[in-house]
Amino acid sequence: MYPDDMLESIENIAATRETRKQAEMEMLPEEAKAKLLSRFHPDYKESAFRNLRIGVNRGARTTHEIADLLEAFSDLDYSKIDLTPEYDTDLLVLGGGGAGVTAALFAESVGARVLLATKLRLGNSNTIMALGGMQASVDEHDSLLRHFCDTMAAGKQIGRRDLVKALVEDGPRVVKWLLDTGVDFDRDEAGNLLTKKGGGISAPRLISIGDHTGLNIMKVLKDEIGKRDRIEISEFTPAVELTTNESGECNGAILFDLGRKRHFAVRARAVILATGGSGRLHMQGFPTSNNFGATGDAIVLAYRAGAELEGVDSFQYHPTGVMFPEHMLGVLVTEAIRSLGAHLVNARGERFVNELETRDVCAAAIIRECENGNGVSTRFGKTGVWLDTPLVEEISGKGFLRNRFPSLYRQLMRVKIDISRRPLLVFPTLHYQNGGILIDEKGETTVRNLFVAGEAAGGIHGRNRIMGNALLDIFVFGRRSGLAASTKMCNEPGNLTLNHVYSYYDKLKSLRISSVARSPTLFPEFIVNKL
Repeated sequence: MYPDDMLESIENIAATRETRKQAEMEMLPEEAKAKLLSRFHPDYKESAFRNLRIGVNRGARTTHEIADLLEAFSDLDYSKIDLTPEYDTDLLVLGGGGAGVTAALFAESVGARVLLATKLRLGNSNTIMALGGMQASVDEHDSLLRHFCDTMAAGKQIGRRDLVKALVEDGPRVVKWLLDTGVDFDRDEAGNLLTKKGGGISAPRLISIGDHTGLNIMKVLKDEIGKRDRIEISEFTPAVELTTNESGECNGAILFDLGRKRHFAVRARAVILATGGSGRLHMQGFPTSNNFGATGDAIVLAYRAGAELEGVDSFQYHPTGVMFPEHMLGVLVTEAIRSLGAHLVNARGERFVNELETRDVCAAAIIRECENGNGVSTRFGKTGVWLDTPLVEEISGKGFLRNRFPSLYRQLMRVKIDISRRPLLVFPTLHYQNGGILIDEKGETTVRNLFVAGEAAGGIHGRNRIMGNALLDIFVFGRRSGLAASTKMCNEPGNLTLNHVYSYYDKLKSLRISSVARSPTLFPEFIVNKL
């Protein structure tokens, strides 16, 4: 329930609704977008960044939070860790979200023995929090070329063309695989896949399952992985370090059993990192939509092993994260609501940006309104703008929001906010790690036998990701990395060593780099005044 001091602003929203419905909001010209981003988007706030002082990407720009981890030691005493492998397998998959599960399924399908180790429970990941849908060029009015151009344009033409090409070309193939596996996407009255448009998308391309697309897909994939005899699952066992052989090739990892509080070694012919992003580092103090385990582990482990990074100075701040009530801070409000007509409106009831601009532009516009005093303040010191959700009901009919977005509707009704009658207070939430560990089109890194899939990978999305490409990414590169890694089954992995770690630490000492951080962190520190 909204407090009385917010109701006056809500009345302004209702008073201007009819006028706003009749008026067109033009898309910003490119020059205006660039100016808006440079002044208000968090990626352009220079005080929040510094250059790395160590490693393959020495001199590259990244956030203080990421740099702290990459320039840190571990709390572990590696001299006490037994490197005798307790498991010996063809493929070690680290991460139990959509990318990791997909990689395991495809590797197993061609005969590989797979150990999948995950920090939390299988499926407990950012994948199950993906709401709005997945992009794939399956509509007759769309094309692979349009999907490619939309993706490159959203990423400011910085995404690697070979990776973007792989992403869009594999889209229809991945959709067919998901359908064959049992995923039931929404369909229109004729029984065809229901496709929608979104911000930065030039043709109907988004396919979804209500407002919990990722969760519904993950349920099917969890059932599928349970049927595979050659896949073993190890839950609550995060990776704390990769291992390498005498030639510097990745050949396993050190895992930590959270239940038994013990470390153990796994040897593998190839390793796939699929541990997700880093939203729980709360870059620049932003709230996040991310899963509890998204603490940037993959970047830390791969970088110590010598893997090259790309684009780790770019993060996506989804324009519409919940700003009230306080306990829901950062919870994602899917972009699909804006694509269906909801306006972004300031405290005076004024619309200030076209809601179908790309996510970075919309986020920067919201931050501008709040910094210029046009936002709505809450009792706990936060500021946001209104998302005029009742307008969607006026456009599409009574009961539409409850039927199309049942999860969000129920969540807010529990706190007596009816989004069909009242607007929703929103502010950008840290949503996605645009960069990560550089991969090729097979998912392999610059370290031999080390692969990456999903949000931990870099080079695909450039400086901004468009809606729906994250889910597509995890399935496309999960599949590609799983198949490519399975070709390593005949490798001789060699002895497990931590030579790369000792070398990295020696370099830290020689450069006299000290950090208060310890990495990997595994879990976030919930400091109330930071959030």
